[in-house]
Amino acid sequence: MIWIMKKLTINPLTLVIIIALTSLACSSQFSGFDKSETGLYYTIYQVGDDTVKAKTGDYVSLDMKYKTAGDSVLFDNKTGGMGQSIRFQLPPSDFPGDLYEGIGMLTPGDSAVFLINADSLFTKTFKMPSRPEFIDSNTLLTFYITLHSAEPLETLQANETEVLKEYLETHQITEEPLPSGLYFLEKKPGSGKKIDSGYVVMINFNLSLANGTRVFSSKERGAPIQMNYGKPFDTPGFDEGVGYMKEGGQARFIVPSKIAFGAAGRGALVPPFSTLIYDVEVVDVMTKSEFEKQQAEQKKQQEMQKETAKKEESAKLNSYIEMNNITIQPTASGLYYIEVEKGEGPKAEAGKKVSVHYTGTLLDGTKFDSSVDRGEPFSFTLGQGQVIKGWDEGISMMNVGGKAKLIIPSSIAYGERDMGTIPPYSPLVFDVELIEVE
Repeated sequence: MIWIMKKLTINPLTLVIIIALTSLACSSQFSGFDKSETGLYYTIYQVGDDTVKAKTGDYVSLDMKYKTAGDSVLFDNKTGGMGQSIRFQLPPSDFPGDLYEGIGMLTPGDSAVFLINADSLFTKTFKMPSRPEFIDSNTLLTFYITLHSAEPLETLQANETEVLKEYLETHQITEEPLPSGLYFLEKKPGSGKKIDSGYVVMINFNLSLANGTRVFSSKERGAPIQMNYGKPFDTPGFDEGVGYMKEGGQARFIVPSKIAFGAAGRGALVPPFSTLIYDVEVVDVMTKSEFEKQQAEQKKQQEMQKETAKKEESAKLNSYIEMNNITIQPTASGLYYIEVEKGEGPKAEAGKKVSVHYTGTLLDGTKFDSSVDRGEPFSFTLGQGQVIKGWDEGISMMNVGGKAKLIIPSSIAYGERDMGTIPPYSPLVFDVELIEVE
């Protein structure tokens, strides 16, 4: 059973913690574990070179992994979608023998396992009226922790001051900051509209830390970002800087943490007390009415393009079939299933998990996706609507080891939806290989 609990007051871990429940009696003797004076069971299985333990108020960076009693991994921040270590300010203990006390036993480089009392965790740390009924009072929770760093508030603040000083010296910046602390460095004056409250602003910007680490780039996403000026957008420093610009202008903002993300930072990419560097270009400035008019025109144009694509789909598909000398008849849904190599293994059936390798293209050969290029098969449960209808139908006709070409009309693919690299009403061609059926 996996629970994600929210604590709205002082618990900074509740947005990322997934707890593995292991039924162990508190009175039992746990081989390999020590017991603290407060009743916390722990074992430190790897000791780092540092000698200073984490303490309340320190900003810690750590990895967490959770396993069931059967050794199945339920959560691992390094592989479970986060890909980065967890950062937070270590709060005081909520009860004797809690997880925060355990982290306070560690020095950077240490790895440990802790067993935490479920009853106390739910009622005292998560502030619930009572623990869930299905969890008895003797249940313990298992946490696997590797501590990477623990830095006092004062150290982080001093580090930011030094990093900012070095950045200014390296880039020979002599301008004084504005009263807020923002450094506004205009690279190219704008000649268009002055930005005012209520205006819609289209902007491109790159965001990095003062040490050069890239955090975000709208240009890499391929489109400017829409900002409704006058409403909070990113950081107070960014919002302030944009207000000094005009359409067509370019500028660099140096934004100290006090007008950025402060002591909290922003996830794993922006540590606490980080000075941010924005390179900003104002692409367009519109009044609300101008923006609404533009949106209406774009929507009208998109609808016209959709109608054209819808009318042309059948002719394009027929032309593809004829040019490739395909004589097989489509199924009732319109799917063309062309067996390339017959599989001799188990048959794919609805409700079973299947793994496939595939390459997907448009009719003109434009590749939009490929598990082969990624080097990792794609897995899903067949017949559960987890993929497009053409896939559920086509894969169900295969046996393990088989290869096939699926030509899928838009009616059983993405239809009128614009998927970016797949325009509305696009027939799709997939070369697929069934790797496994579970």
